[in-house]
Amino acid sequence: PPQQGLMVAPVVANLGPLENLTLTPNPDEVAEIFTLPLAHLLREENQGYTHFRTAGRYGYTLPVFLNGPHKVWGLTAIITELTLELLAPERY
Repeated sequence: PPQQGLMVAPVVANLGPLENLTLTPNPDEVAEIFTLPLAHLLREENQGYTHFRTAGRYGYTLPVFLNGPHKVWGLTAIITELTLELLAPERY
């Protein structure tokens, strides 16, 4: 089940050209960084849903975004979906 009382503050920002960006993640928390263009996220073939069961019955459905070996899922996918609804309501 989802965490109770969890507070998350997503930040959307334009960081400029990706080739000029240097990220230094904490290796204890982040295994890999990848980026996805907005156009990629808006393509239907890169969108899906994951169904979770609880106690052998239907539980809940969450969005997932696909990119080769990478999947955006969980809370990150929920935030991504809400962001797409705001940024591109006519396309998502």
